[in-house]
Amino acid sequence: MKICMISLGCDKNLVDSEMMLGFLSRDNVSFTDDAEEADVVIVNTCCFILDAKDESIRTILDAADLKKNGDLKALIVTGCMAERYRSEILKEIPEVDAVVGTTAYDAIAVVLEKVLEGERVEEFRPQDRLTPVSEKRKLSALHYVGYLKIAEGCDKHCTYCAIPSMRGHYRSYPMDVLVSQAKMLADSGVKELILVAQETTVYGVDLYGKKKLPTLLRKLCRIGGIRWIRILYCYPEEITEDLISVMAKEKKICHYLDLPIQHASDRILKLMGRRTSRSDLEQIVKRLREAIPDITLRTTLISGFPGETEEDHEELLRFVEEMRFDHLGVFPYSREEGTPAAKFPSQVPARIKKKRRNQVMRLQQKVSAGRLREKIGTVAEVLVEGRLPEEDVYIGRTCMDAPDVDGYLFFTAPYELMSGTFVKVRVTDASEYDLKGEMI
Repeated sequence: MKICMISLGCDKNLVDSEMMLGFLSRDNVSFTDDAEEADVVIVNTCCFILDAKDESIRTILDAADLKKNGDLKALIVTGCMAERYRSEILKEIPEVDAVVGTTAYDAIAVVLEKVLEGERVEEFRPQDRLTPVSEKRKLSALHYVGYLKIAEGCDKHCTYCAIPSMRGHYRSYPMDVLVSQAKMLADSGVKELILVAQETTVYGVDLYGKKKLPTLLRKLCRIGGIRWIRILYCYPEEITEDLISVMAKEKKICHYLDLPIQHASDRILKLMGRRTSRSDLEQIVKRLREAIPDITLRTTLISGFPGETEEDHEELLRFVEEMRFDHLGVFPYSREEGTPAAKFPSQVPARIKKKRRNQVMRLQQKVSAGRLREKIGTVAEVLVEGRLPEEDVYIGRTCMDAPDVDGYLFFTAPYELMSGTFVKVRVTDASEYDLKGEMI
């Protein structure tokens, strides 16, 4: 039986997909990336914002067409959209054979058996449940990059976000489970280990009574085979001196942090339910750069939040110019049903949200270009990710670039290189988001 897993949305969803592939591993099962040659299609959905929801719906409908034509034996929908819209999916798309909630994906093999026997299945578990991990987890992305999901859910309850309603409250995975997973990933060839959660910085508070991310990092640094450890999704107000100290001292930890700050206007931050002020954010960035001078900082912002005025937007632009983040992304505000912000007055028109988003990104393009020009003449350790034969250059990433969201370093090499290896590259040129160089 050929199974096609289509994983949409964030890297946390990707971990769930890889776990499901592990639970599905059998002697009579193979996996394919091509839905048209599969017997079974599983769509692991995202509905964090409207664009993600639309992509999930399109993907399900494309698979439904294959089912109508008799090319598929089963179509299963999992993930956030299944959790949030289970009844609507089953009612509106009769080709869907099963919906599986976010805390029930370990039952995927049983669900598939029931579907193949002719049942239409709804599989859901309490949101407080922490889904077990699969010892046969199958990496579906780059073999040398592995994501380690250290916790599930969120307790922040930002007014624009529906994640708590789909993923439940914050639950940390036990440390021994995570260390065991990381060793398994290292044994399978993973060189870059990326820690993810809805929020990584409060890891362990629910299990151990205090923040234990620094302790976990120290344990992970002892694992052989892992070259880089990267931390994503660190809420700025939760960053401790202990975390900064571990990052500064441990050689395997990338000097890189993702700080989702969302805005810089105190008024908008309060409306968002965020727990920082502009002054707080400035102090946190200052602390990080003083303790780790070469640290790379990424952030994400929301444009056009309900009630955002031109004055708020101008303040955000000034903040972006002053802070000089290395990487920055902006999302136009998405009005998510069931969230407090969806009912706020003064909703900003779509064209204004888009316009403000574009203004921030144009400014960041200049900031990024300036930051990257500072790298010219330096030598960087680069993880090789492929080759562009038509241009006779290799593609790589430095520790200041996370996969899929940041830039690349394009470089020449005197001999053939394998993806997943590390080389030294001298930076010779820079564009707005990428670097160029030559291997040394």
